[in-house]
Amino acid sequence: MDFILYEVSGNVATITINRERALNALNSQVLDELNATLDAVDLDTVRCLILTGAGPKSFVAGADIGEMSTLTKAEGEAFGKKGNDVFRKLETFPIPVIAAINGFALGGGCEIAMSCDIRICSDNAVFGQPEVGLGITPGFGGTQRLARLVGAGYAKQMIYTARNIKAAEAYRIGLVNEIYSAEVDAEGNVVKTAQEVMLAAAQKMAAGIAKNAPIAVRNCKKAINDGLDANMDDAIVIEEKLFGDCFETEDQKYGMAFFLDKNKEKVKAPFVNR
Repeated sequence: MDFILYEVSGNVATITINRERALNALNSQVLDELNATLDAVDLDTVRCLILTGAGPKSFVAGADIGEMSTLTKAEGEAFGKKGNDVFRKLETFPIPVIAAINGFALGGGCEIAMSCDIRICSDNAVFGQPEVGLGITPGFGGTQRLARLVGAGYAKQMIYTARNIKAAEAYRIGLVNEIYSAEVDAEGNVVKTAQEVMLAAAQKMAAGIAKNAPIAVRNCKKAINDGLDANMDDAIVIEEKLFGDCFETEDQKYGMAFFLDKNKEKVKAPFVNR
């Protein structure tokens, strides 16, 4: 692929959008390659995904304005559907996805980050939905996910004003979970950049997720996602069914037997994903 890098380490896979010269902007080819990459993930092995952008300047600077500038009304709607289909696939992907955000996460970049389960960022991250300044609306789910994540008031303010926000404000309103800064020595020399610290934290978090029972983790993701779109009475039924679905699995039998075993070994064996 030209614009997507895919690496697997143990049970954790990393997808890097690799279009650094264009600040990792999303054009049709990037979306197609990302879609194909998600389809190719080996879910029997990979238990958590990390999504990031290449280079120190940008996670994803947005959708490709050069490509969008000449679109007709019908073509614009089709381009929005292409992005929404890929982002929805990411959002409903069976395993958790962590967005590791460095630099610009604007427009489509903010939208793809919001499609992930967990968002962490370096302290140089900048978020925004600048579309109204270009004469369009957010088209890859921004008007829907931002309001769900930070509340309608903050979402409307960000979208109507087209104002970018920095990492600290994104953390304050709940758009990101954590912010990471550079690691420096006693003399003030940079030992690890903020991006390196963030990616290491993403790997550690992903590895921690991957150690847990994979069927249970997948069912938790589905319960949360499906439940958010339902009223509480229906949401509880969704949870009950997914809770019951875990029983009689090898993971449930092993996990509970290990807990109850008074003579258990100190090191817990890995879950088997069945």
